Amino acid sequence: MSANKAERVIEIDQICGRLYEDRRMRLELMPYRVGYPILKLVYSAATNAIHNVGLNEASLIISKAEVVKGYYCEKMKT
Repeated sequence: MSANKAERVIEIDQICGRLYEDRRMRLELMPYRVGYPILKLVYSAATNAIHNVGLNEASLIISKAEVVKGYYCEKMKT
């Protein structure tokens, strides 16, 4: 998955500053394939917050969503 595609899904969905349940529902219905890994990431973060910290699922708000390109390595011809 490219960073550009993931960034496009995050911008289209406007994840930041929204309630977890609303964003989860929108990501589930999104037609892009890159939406599924982002959904898994958001779901995992929410599960950790509920289990480890003891927060309520209805009160969770996504405060930050960021996509960063990884390192780039070219093949060298010998």
